[in-house]
Amino acid sequence: MSLPARLIALRKERGLTQQQMADTIGIHVNSQKKYESGQAQPSLGVLKKIALALHVSTDFLLFEEQERRPADELALQFEAISQLPPGEQSVVKEVLDSLIIKYQARRWDSARMAAK
Repeated sequence: MSLPARLIALRKERGLTQQQMADTIGIHVNSQKKYESGQAQPSLGVLKKIALALHVSTDFLLFEEQERRPADELALQFEAISQLPPGEQSVVKEVLDSLIIKYQARRWDSARMAAK
């Protein structure tokens, strides 16, 4: 679903008119109409206000579901992790964070050595 279509659907689900939505996020109603018709794109600041007003993430507004999903092989593992007790989920998150940091540090080191 495109950004304009998503904006319209979410606004209507929340029972808001274009004027009410514009008032909520502090923009002119004409800007809201342009965003919903696809004639204009909201700035990053406005996009954040829209997401907050509609109680969704900016990722939800901008990306199709399949664009932000992990690879199938990881999706099954993430699903299994989501069923663990919260304490064990925290441990898994810490392990993932440490592996990501380690990988990024190695990449940064390699790039720094290559620049010498």
